[in-house]
Amino acid sequence: MTAASEGDRTAATSGDPAVEAKSMTFWEHLDELRRRLVWSITAFFVACGAAWAVREELLAWLVKPFADSWAAQHLPGPATLHFGAPGAAFVAYLKLSMIGGVALAAPMIFYQLWSFVAPGLYAKEKRYVIPFVLASSSLFVGGGYFGWRAAFPLAFNYFLGMSGTVGGQGVTITPTVMIGEYLDFVMQMLLAFGVVFEIPLFITFLAMAGVVTYLSLFRFGRWFVLIAFVVAAVMTPPDVTSQLLMAVPMCLLYFLSIGLAYLFGRKPTPEELADYRRNKKRKPASDEG
Repeated sequence: MTAASEGDRTAATSGDPAVEAKSMTFWEHLDELRRRLVWSITAFFVACGAAWAVREELLAWLVKPFADSWAAQHLPGPATLHFGAPGAAFVAYLKLSMIGGVALAAPMIFYQLWSFVAPGLYAKEKRYVIPFVLASSSLFVGGGYFGWRAAFPLAFNYFLGMSGTVGGQGVTITPTVMIGEYLDFVMQMLLAFGVVFEIPLFITFLAMAGVVTYLSLFRFGRWFVLIAFVVAAVMTPPDVTSQLLMAVPMCLLYFLSIGLAYLFGRKPTPEELADYRRNKKRKPASDEG
C-alpha cells in the first residue's frame, strides 16, 4: 500500500464516529465518565453553597403559591410551615439548597453530558454544544418555573381546600404542614416538570443520531399521549387539573419534537415512506372490520 492510499484511508475514516469511538478503550471511557462526573458534582456543590447563602429568599419564593392558596381558602392566620425536631429546619434548608444547586449547576452539568457523548458524534454535530447547553438549561429551569407558576397554585388550593369544619359536631380539619415534607413535594414537582420540558431536546438528539424519524414519531403519537397521562397521574397530585397541566404540555412538546425531527433529523428511506403509506391505507379498512 502506498503512502498516498494510506493517507486517503486515514482521512476517510477520521470522520467516522464509530472508528473514533473504537480509539478509546472501555477503561478510557470509564475514566472519561469519572472526570465528567467529578466536574458535575463539583459544580453542584459550589452551586449549593451559593444557594445556601440566599436560602431564606429561595424559601420565600417557593412558599408563595402555598401562602396565596392559604389566603384563598380563608384559613385562619398566616400560612405556616412547621418542623418537629431541633435539626429538621437545618435539614430542610439543605434540601432547599439542593434545589437551587441543581438549577444553578444545570449549564455545567449539561455541558459535561455533551462533552461525554461528543467523541461519538460527527464534527458537524459537535458544533451544537453551545445551543445544546443553552437549550437544555433553559428548558429544565423553564419547566420548573412553569410548575411553580401554574401547577403549584392549583395543587395547593386542592389540598388546602380539604380543610375546614366537617360533620354536625363541628370537627375542624386544620392543616399542619411540615417544612421537610413540603420541600420534598416541591422538589419532586420541580424535577418532574424540568425533565418533562426536556422532551423536545431529547427527541431532537435521537433524530439527529438517526435513531428515530419524524414518521416513526408521528406513528407513536397516540401511544405517547397515553404515556403522558399515565406519567402525569403518577407524578402530580390526584386532582385532574394538575394532571392536565403536566400531560397537555408533554403532548404539545412531543408534537413540537416531530417538527424538530423533520428539520434536523435524517429523512425516512423510500422503504419507510412506503411502509407508512401502506399502514395509513390499511387503517380505515381495519377500523371498518
